[in-house]
Amino acid sequence: MDPISAWIASWKIPLGRWGRNFFDFLTTHFAWLFDTLADWLGAVLDGAVDLLLGVPPVLLILIIAALAYALQRSWKLSLGVVLSLAFIVNQGLWKETIETLVLVVGATTASMAIGVPVGIWAAHNERVYGWLQPVLDLMQTLPTFVYLIPVLILFGLGAAPGVIVTIIFASPAPIRLTYLGIRSVPVPLLEAGEAFGATRRQLLWKVELPSALPTIMAGLTQCIMLSLSMVVIAALIGADGLGKPVVRALNTVNIPLGLEAGLAIVILAIILDRMARVRKGPGR
Repeated sequence: MDPISAWIASWKIPLGRWGRNFFDFLTTHFAWLFDTLADWLGAVLDGAVDLLLGVPPVLLILIIAALAYALQRSWKLSLGVVLSLAFIVNQGLWKETIETLVLVVGATTASMAIGVPVGIWAAHNERVYGWLQPVLDLMQTLPTFVYLIPVLILFGLGAAPGVIVTIIFASPAPIRLTYLGIRSVPVPLLEAGEAFGATRRQLLWKVELPSALPTIMAGLTQCIMLSLSMVVIAALIGADGLGKPVVRALNTVNIPLGLEAGLAIVILAIILDRMARVRKGPGR
């Protein structure tokens, strides 16, 4: 190492020590809060899984197929849902699929509940979006394994940290796409609403949100895909679901198990993506 580099390295900023001290402070003074949140999240997720597993698989498959038809008015989609989920039952991965479904739906719901209001706020306040941009960039580019460490320290092992990591990873998509959708509303449309005496709240609910809905729904599908991409990562910190057989297959070089679990994840992703899309018309 040359003298200049050695001199720079000798004045190393103790970032790691600061981070450790910060998390030591959190675990010392707020362990009760993180434990309570982890227990509550775990109880909600476990309760949802137990509830769904209490329904016979065939009946639950028919309910999901009926929901798919109600959302998209497509008998082809409903038939595909039945055949795809029946294949998962055939592969002996029904329990893991339900666990993954609960995790993904829970994380997606929380991400959208955070992302849509924040995106609307940012669209109406450029200063807010200016502050948000570097935070969103950090959330999307920081390697996933990096925030596994603090989440594990604060929440321990289990489903709760898996959901929290997934929310952190997936939230930027609905925030950005909601912002884009609201900012893309045609100005003449807003001016027409104002000309008819609409208040700001009425403009939001009756003009901006309906116009931005396709973009917001694109944020929903992106959120679902990002949540599913975290299934294997969440399994590394104790979350149940299809990620566990994938990790087990990786550790034991079990190719059949890896293919079966991986295909089940793909099937679930396709089903959720098709069900969450904006319906363009009857008969699709």
